[in-house]
Amino acid sequence: MISRRNIRVKVVQTLYAIESQEQLTKPGEPVKLLQKHFDQTRQLFIFLIHTLTEVARYAETDARQRASKHLPSQEDLNVNIKIAGNELLWKILEHPSYKQAYKEDKPFGLTNPDLLRKIYLELTETEKYKQYIAVQGRDRKEEKDILDFIFSELLLPNEAFTSYVEENFTNWDDDAEMLNLLMQNFMNKPASFNFQELLSKEKWHFAKTLLETTLEKKEIAQDYIKPKLKNWDPERIAVLDMILMRMGVCEFLFFETIPPKVTINEYIDLAKEYSTPQSGQFVNGILDNIHKDLVRENKMHKVAFKQP
Repeated sequence: MISRRNIRVKVVQTLYAIESQEQLTKPGEPVKLLQKHFDQTRQLFIFLIHTLTEVARYAETDARQRASKHLPSQEDLNVNIKIAGNELLWKILEHPSYKQAYKEDKPFGLTNPDLLRKIYLELTETEKYKQYIAVQGRDRKEEKDILDFIFSELLLPNEAFTSYVEENFTNWDDDAEMLNLLMQNFMNKPASFNFQELLSKEKWHFAKTLLETTLEKKEIAQDYIKPKLKNWDPERIAVLDMILMRMGVCEFLFFETIPPKVTINEYIDLAKEYSTPQSGQFVNGILDNIHKDLVRENKMHKVAFKQP
């Protein structure tokens, strides 16, 4: 569900927030901040699911409003509400874990009725929707396809919707790609999801350990990095670049199951995406040189620092 790359991004965000604070963090605060980042991801995911289901259910609202006109037409009295009874839609709405998350995160508090109506009306004009309501029976694939269509073709490309999401969720830019994948996985197997544990225990352990290792082994990591900076003043290196390199060195030294090449490639990509245009090449050069030194000096013996 949530990949190790996504986890690294959350750890980077947490470390950057800590570096930006003037006062020292209290014991336990970094982990709480990391947990908050993952909570924000879940809250955004719940909001996206809520919006998707509300667009589909708007058919009933539209039917009621049109039927209540002073002089409703025959068309007003016969609005097709098939999509409001979509079988996958109701599997989602009745999902115990989703119902609990819905109650806790209250996505309905951010509902924008005008935006929902506009997206629903746009849906009703599409050929995909017209074909869907033209068929009287219900086919499992078609039930899923129409919800996929709403999310992928109407919500995500809609600038008004994405702008609204950005205004309410600061993590949208970082999480959008991951949440798109999560939504696809959820719609394929909704019953398998536990919204209270979007992050498995194993992955939470990785996230927490990566954060704590990078904090507690800061001096060790910087001792490996500083000699490679040559004419660069460590104080002038972009904070984000230094964080990424420290994380990379900690993975070299303390994470037994992660191949060094995977570590290097991951932090090159993160540097390219989140730091300066030159950061990818810079981080690559430093981490690659440190890795070569560790191999040459036979120091590439990964040992989890928490273990005795």
